[in-house]
Amino acid sequence: MYYNPYFYPYQYPYYVSAQRYNGAQPYYWPFLYENSYRNFNGDRSILLKDYGAKPFVININDATKQNKTFRTALWSGTHLQTTLMSIDVGGDIGVEMHPDVDQFLRIEQGKGIVQFGKSKDNLNYKKNVYDDSAIFIPAGTWHNLTNTGNIPLKLYSIYAPPNHPFGTVHETKKDALASEEGTSHENDFFGMTPDEWIQHTEFLVKEGLKDVKRVINSTHILQEFILMGVLVGKGYTPEKAYETVEEWERTGKSKLLQQSKNKR
Repeated sequence: MYYNPYFYPYQYPYYVSAQRYNGAQPYYWPFLYENSYRNFNGDRSILLKDYGAKPFVININDATKQNKTFRTALWSGTHLQTTLMSIDVGGDIGVEMHPDVDQFLRIEQGKGIVQFGKSKDNLNYKKNVYDDSAIFIPAGTWHNLTNTGNIPLKLYSIYAPPNHPFGTVHETKKDALASEEGTSHENDFFGMTPDEWIQHTEFLVKEGLKDVKRVINSTHILQEFILMGVLVGKGYTPEKAYETVEEWERTGKSKLLQQSKNKR
């Protein structure tokens, strides 16, 4: 029987650390599989992209400090999302409010000041924050975070439910504002190119073609797959979007889907 010392007994496919001794001190080799690569110096770096919504484990401190973008989605699921952020010296996130989203921030590097308030023009609660500070922002609360240090402010943010589309990457704050205004670059929207979105949703295309072959009502097919596309844009995986819409029809949560399916 072949024995692989780096993988046994670790069977989970996303992150393991196998202990190795060099005669003096234990050294831990990180095996991040698809989310790691070696740079030109031979160092193992983390490939920062959206790994949602499959099971996933990562050293969040290392990932946060490595990130150099204003915002990169790291994991987008059905009920929560994690993004990495890097705020330049003197910069800020920008005053914002999420009506239906609770938010958690944790600072991994640098220092700043966080502000809260019930209105955009009255952020009357202020608190200095530093490395290891945790910030909790209830839905409906206006807030801002400003870098007051002399190095980039590195943090990660957890949204519940997700607040950005799957795969979001904003290189700069300007990119983030452009995306929110619907004026992001034509060939790079929501962190993916058009061809990458086509590849990402290939599962839905195949399922739609199966419905066509089954001679299902065309109106019903369009209703279902437009709904699935909307859910994918909200952060669902294509598989989860398909499962959700099918459940709406099967359980009767959507009477209109049931009606259109029965039409010929």
